Amino acid sequence: MRLEDRVAIVTGGSSGIGRGICLELAREGAKVVVADLQEQPKIGKFHETEAQAPTAAAIAAEGGEALFVATDVADEAAVENLVARAVAGFGGLDIVVNNAGIIVPGDSQELAVEAWDRVIGVNLRSIFLATKFAVPHLRRSAAGRIVNIASVHAFAGGGGPAYASAKAGVVNLTRDAAVELAADNITVNSICPGYIETPIQDYLNEEIIEECKKVTPLPRLGARRFFSLRTTRRGLRGRRCRWMEGGWRRSGSGAMTPQGEEALCIRCWRPYRCTAGRMFSPGCGDCRGRPFC
Repeated sequence: MRLEDRVAIVTGGSSGIGRGICLELAREGAKVVVADLQEQPKIGKFHETEAQAPTAAAIAAEGGEALFVATDVADEAAVENLVARAVAGFGGLDIVVNNAGIIVPGDSQELAVEAWDRVIGVNLRSIFLATKFAVPHLRRSAAGRIVNIASVHAFAGGGGPAYASAKAGVVNLTRDAAVELAADNITVNSICPGYIETPIQDYLNEEIIEECKKVTPLPRLGARRFFSLRTTRRGLRGRRCRWMEGGWRRSGSGAMTPQGEEALCIRCWRPYRCTAGRMFSPGCGDCRGRPFC
């Protein structure tokens, strides 16, 4: 197991993408601290519609070690307590996955100022707080890792003014932290998912969900199990990753890639330079035209 004896904090770990990350980290041997407002996983209207065991209990049932800490990630004292509980419970800290996020529907005229503040607090302020309190412990780790979950909306808007702004901020906070912490052997990277089938999509309706499928190249929506691609995530939070720093990676159900930017081949998942603006890449030069496996 590649992460044996590593200690990881995952915010928003009770449901959705965060739950998937917690389970995969535990399967690789990490001791996982699950942080969320509530321990019970959310039940969605469209996705994850059935009750599930709490994440920490699911990890324990598979023979892993996990601890749940009730946390409002936008609250300074709560995040400081989260880090302290992780260190006290497992003896250190090696990995922080800042995954917690919310969406409040509404455009600039509909969204209340209080809702703006809450979205920015959960989606952006929380990452600054977790970084601030985790770094002193990550400096003592042999392989400190911070992974921030952003969104494709960081680049093209969407999801509302607060959500898109917060996720754009996550990408640039990642870059800034990466520069700051490189000398401490702490890598900081972000992942930018598209549509992933989780309860956070409850604010949509079936018509919009179908439209999302139509503009996705395959076309299908991202599932949590596909988001947790071991090849990608091992690279971001494993000991063997020493070359990737301050980066961001679009993933999930698709994103427009401008000409000249790096895209991901949807067949072999290797990055390559996109020669024309297009939706999430029809394939690199080696793979274009090949059938999907």
